[in-house]
Formats: sequence, C-alpha cells, structure tokens
Amino acid sequence: MHVTASGLKWFVSTTTGAAIITSAGCGGGSSSAGENAGKKGEAAAARVVITPASGTAGVRPDAPVVVRATGGRLADVVLDSGGKKISGEYNQDHTRWQSRWTLQPGSKINVRASAENADGRMSTAQSSFDTERASGETFSASQDEVLESRKGDTYGVGLPIILNFDKAVHNRAAVEKSLQVIAEKPVLGAWHWFDDKQVIYRAKSYWPAHQTVKLIAHLSGVKGGKDLYGGKDLVRTYRIGASHISYLDIAKHQMRVEHDGKVVRHVPISAGMGGSAEYTTTSGIHLNMEKDEDVTMTSPGRGPGDAGYYSELIHYAVRVSSAGEYLHQTPGDEGCLGVSNCSHGCIRQPATDAIWYYKQSQPGDPVDITGTDRQVEPDNGWSYYQMSWAKWLKGSALQRH
Repeated sequence: MHVTASGLKWFVSTTTGAAIITSAGCGGGSSSAGENAGKKGEAAAARVVITPASGTAGVRPDAPVVVRATGGRLADVVLDSGGKKISGEYNQDHTRWQSRWTLQPGSKINVRASAENADGRMSTAQSSFDTERASGETFSASQDEVLESRKGDTYGVGLPIILNFDKAVHNRAAVEKSLQVIAEKPVLGAWHWFDDKQVIYRAKSYWPAHQTVKLIAHLSGVKGGKDLYGGKDLVRTYRIGASHISYLDIAKHQMRVEHDGKVVRHVPISAGMGGSAEYTTTSGIHLNMEKDEDVTMTSPGRGPGDAGYYSELIHYAVRVSSAGEYLHQTPGDEGCLGVSNCSHGCIRQPATDAIWYYKQSQPGDPVDITGTDRQVEPDNGWSYYQMSWAKWLKGSALQRH
C-alpha cells in the first residue's frame, strides 16, 4: 500500500544516527506519532526510521538501505535508485526491511515507507540522499557472443548463462551476489568462475523444458575490486524449448535422439578414426552451440601439400565443441555410417538425418557421447555438465563447500 504525504505533517528528529521521519496518523497531531495515541484507547502510531538519513551525501552505492518500524509492522517500502526500483527483504515480523541490490552511483535516491500500528493506522516516512560517484574505473558485463548473436532463439535444456567482464573482477562474491536468475520452473543451479573475467551459470541437472529463464545482473554500484564499480545492469531473457537430447555410442556407431523424453530417431553415424587425439571424437556431455548450412573444414596446423592436409565443404553442421567437433552431413564414405569410424573427429550422418537434426537443433541441446578414450574438457565449448556438481560448486564464490 502506498501512502502519500499530502495533508500530513512531517517531523524530523536528528538525535539518532538516522533520520526519524514520522507522520501523525489520521487522528493526531503529535510531534512523535510513536509516543502518543490519537484518541483515548487507541494504540500509539507506528514509528518509521530510514537509514541513511534524509539529506546524507556521499553514501556508498554498495551500502544497504535499512528501514525499521517500532510500534507496528512495515506495510510498504519503495526505493527508487536513479529511476530503477530496488527490491528488498523483510524480516519475519515485518519490522525491518533491507535493500537487496546496490544503488546507482552519483544519483539521488528516494525511499518511501509506511507502517501500520495495531489499530490499522498508517504512518509514513521518506528519505532522500545522494550516493557517491564511482571513483576510479567501472566494469561492465557482456553475454557470450554465441548467446548474444542468437537473442530471441529458443534454447535447449542444457543452456548455460555465460557472462564475460571487460575488467578483472577481484571481489567475486559481491559480483556473484548481484546476479539473479529467475526461472518459471526453478531448479538448483550455481555460478562457477573460470577466471576473474568470466562466470558461468548452469543447472545441477538440466533445465525443465518449455519455460522462460531471466537473468538480471544488478551490477550498477557493485564494488568489483579496489576503486572498481559496476557501471550498469544487464538483463537477458531465455526461452527454453523442448528437451532435445542425443545419445551417441561411438563403439556401436549409433545415435539415439529423444524429444521430451521419447525416442524419435535412430541414426547410423561415423565418428573420428582415432590413432591420435586430433582424430578422436571426445566422449562426455557436450552442448550444441552454433550451426551453419555450409562450413569449410580444414586440418588444424597443416597447409596444402602437408601430410594429412584436408579442406572440405561440409553441409548442415552443428558445432558441439571449441575444438572443431560438429555433427554434420557426411561428405562421402557412405559405407562407414553405422559400421566404422572414418572421420577426422566429427560425427557424420546420412543426408536426410543430418538435415533433420540441423533443423531440430537448439543452442544448449545436450549431446552425450560415449565409447572413446578421450574425454571432453569442461571448458571445451559449452561442455560444462562434464564437470561434477561438487567441483562446479567449488568454483562459486558463495557456495564453496
């Protein structure tokens, strides 16, 4: 409930460290609504105290705003930080409220609060103060370029949320605390820092299908290090589509595709011929990343005339690692499909199946590969589910245990 100040008298006491700004209730005109009842038999009006006090200058953007009520319960708190509403949390009996996110640096901050006494009478208070400007440098966050280039797409149930920072973040806990992930179908998830400039969020298992997930990075005013503050917030929304998971058995040269838990396709495949790590398809949990109808693939580290050099135009290619592994249409060697492994490390499919898989593919679709002696690294592409949950948590600044 919002209560305006129109027609009410405001009394300010500065004998404490915080401003105490109270209004007389509907029935009274006392200098302290918390001290006297408006009429005989009525409960005293509630008193509302806001910290920082009104008129305070140079408040740190990462300092909490606290609102307290005595003689009643807080009914409503509205905090405006540079035009953005900042949410907060009440204690169990609604006598204390504290802001959850940091404030906009160099801004006028306005707080309005109301409290209700035992008789239902309302008291209101307000405070306006200024935050200090960010000293030194500011840092910003950007989304992984693959995700950013596909804003508006539908994603798979393995979707990772990947944030990159333009400056090294040393106060990881403060930054991680500012990152809010909101899912329509919430599941357990956590952030993991791979270094001071990248943090990634994944679910413990996969996301439930058919829902929306939202990221709000409340970075404005967050202290990321000495003389380093977050410059602005970042908001992104992800639409999770069907659960589209592929299981590949390299030893048996077969792929099984499940759509929302039901097997919808069996595909004969041919994987890496082996003999070296370069030509060995990696086992483990991969995620679909990008896809292109036409990709020219060349042998890494080799040029024309070198032994083992190749350059092939490949069709309907879906990338599953940073090491150049794709699921794609076979460029030939049809006799290998379902029988033997004859590729340079990618997964070959018949043309009809490759086109179908390409059209079905969503970024973040899991691809679970077994049957080789080379495991995919967790930071090879989006293979984050390859890391155990216990180890993943050790990379969080807030959930290490």
